[in-house]
Amino acid sequence: MTTWILLRGLGREARHWGRLPPLLEERLPGERVLTVDLPGSGRWWQQASPANVAGMVEAVRAELRARSRPGPYVVLALSLGGMVAMEWAARFPGELQGCILVNSSAGRLSPFWQRLRPGAWLQLAPWLQPRAGDLDRERAVYRVTSNLPLHDAVVDDWVAFARSRPVARRNLARQLFAAARYRAPARLPVPALVLASAQDRLVSPRASEAIARAWSLPLNLHPSAGHDLPLDDPDWVVQQAVDWVLRGFPGA
Repeated sequence: MTTWILLRGLGREARHWGRLPPLLEERLPGERVLTVDLPGSGRWWQQASPANVAGMVEAVRAELRARSRPGPYVVLALSLGGMVAMEWAARFPGELQGCILVNSSAGRLSPFWQRLRPGAWLQLAPWLQPRAGDLDRERAVYRVTSNLPLHDAVVDDWVAFARSRPVARRNLARQLFAAARYRAPARLPVPALVLASAQDRLVSPRASEAIARAWSLPLNLHPSAGHDLPLDDPDWVVQQAVDWVLRGFPGA
C-alpha cells in the first residue's frame, strides 16, 4: 500500500483540495491519501510558519511520524507545496517514491517575474490588505487562481475556512518569503511528474517547463485551467496521476 501526501500552497489548507482526495482514492483503490497542512495554515493555523522551505519539510516529516504513517510516500503538491516536495526529495530521497509537482517554481531555474507574475500582485491586493473582509479576500484569490466563472458556493466555503482557521498575515508573509528565497536543488533524485496550466495567471507555466527541462521530467500541460488546477479540473489531475502510476513512475 502506497501513502499519498497532498500538500497545498501559499495560505491554503487541506480543505481547499475539494473533490480531489476522494477522487484519487477512488481511482487508486488500496492507496492511502493523506492531506497535510503546512505550519501556519489549516490545522496548524496557530503555529508560526517556518521562514524557509527546509523548515516546512521538517514540519511535514514530524507530523507524519506523529501520525505513525511511515513511507515511502508519493507527494502530490501544488505551488509552494511543490517546493516542499522538491526539497524533501533532495534531502531525504529514500522517503519518497515519487512526486507530482503542480504549477510550482524554483529560483535558479526561473526568474522572479515568472515565479509570480507582476499583474497578479494587483489582483491579490485585497488578500493582503488588513482591513479587507474575508469575502473580498477570497473572491480576489479565486479570480487570480481559477479560470472558472466565479462560483459563490466555493467562495463561501473558502470564507468559512478562513474564519475557522485564519491564516495570520505574519504567517502569510513568512510563507511568501520562504517561497521567494527557494532555490532548486542541483538534482531531483526521485521520479517526478510535472503538471502545469497553460493559462495560469499567477505563476507562468514556463516555471514548470524549466523544472521539467532541468531534470528531464515528463510535463503535461492543461490547456485552460488556472493556477489552482485541482479546483479547475480535479478529474484531469487525478487521471494524470493514475496514468503516471500505471506507467511505473517515469521521470528520475
